[in-house]
This record gives sequence, structure tokens and C-alpha cells, in this order.
Amino acid sequence: MLKMWMKDSSERSDRFDYLQTLVTEFQDTDSDDAKEQVLANLANFAYDPKNLEYLRELQVTDLFLDMLTEENENFVEFGMGGLCNLSMDPKCKDIILQSNGMSLITNCLSSRREETVLSAITTLMNFATFSSHAEITDVAILQCMLRFSLTESPRLRNLATLFLQDCCTKEQVDQAEQQMQGQQTAVGIPLPKD
Repeated sequence: MLKMWMKDSSERSDRFDYLQTLVTEFQDTDSDDAKEQVLANLANFAYDPKNLEYLRELQVTDLFLDMLTEENENFVEFGMGGLCNLSMDPKCKDIILQSNGMSLITNCLSSRREETVLSAITTLMNFATFSSHAEITDVAILQCMLRFSLTESPRLRNLATLFLQDCCTKEQVDQAEQQMQGQQTAVGIPLPKD
């Protein structure tokens, strides 16, 4: 039993040390290419629940949130992907909500990159049961989802349709459709380019 505990303890230490090395590398490098690689790796590690505690301790959630305001579209895409992976964890949700992350995520709906938009929609869906439900079903977001549900991209169309079905009432969707009558775009949230 002691050997098993020691192995688990060693594995945890190795995992934390490796993640810490990645975060330090991101902070220390001046190379955008190296930063992109580290962000992509961190976003992938955020998918594994075994890493969540370490990523929270290393404040990677804040790092991902910071990337959403960058001009480099790769930074935004990887940051949004990382947040999407973390958004299933209640503690990470709290960090995102306390950091005004909802508005940053909502802004990603206007990205020209489909992967960024898909990650933003999925993240919003993960927040649908939280106290931010009213924010998620804001009329501008619903109008955006209605427009996405008509796009040629099957992934975007299907995810937007799922959002409307799972996160909204029929009345909310009907109201957003009525308000869209005669409008060309949802205010402030254009469709991403295909």
C-alpha cells in the first residue's frame, strides 16, 4: 500500500512540476510561436480532470482569460479552448465568473475563427445551469445563436441549434426571433467568416 501511495505522490509531483514548467516557459519566452505551443499544450492538459487542481493552483484559468483580449488570434483560440475544457469544473467556473469572464467569452462569439466560436458556445452552454443563466440567454446572444443556426458550417449550425434547444425556453427564442425581424445582424455579434 505504501508503494502505491508513493507512486501516486510521485506522479502528482511530476505532473505539477511539468505544468509549472510550461507556465514558466510561457511567461519567460518572447517568442509568439513558443507561447502558442505552450498555450495549446495547456489547453490540452485542461481536458484531463487529473490536472485541474494543479492548473487552478498555477492560475492557468486567469492566463486563459488574459489571452481572450490578445490580438493574436492563435492566443485567443487556445485561451478559449482551454477555458472550454476547464468550464466543466465548478471551481474553475467560479474563477471565470469572478473574473468577469462571461463578457470575454461572449466577445469570442464574434471571432473570425470557427474553433474559437465553437469553444465559446460550448463554454456558455456549460454555464447554463449557473447563476449566469440570465446573462447567457441575453437577447443579443440568442439572436447570434439564431444566425449561427442558419450558417453553412454544420458544426456551428448544430451547436447553435443545440444551444437554443438546451439553454433557452421556446418563449425566449420566439422573442429573439421577433426582435430580429427586419434586422440584418445581431447587434455587436457578427457571423464568423467561413
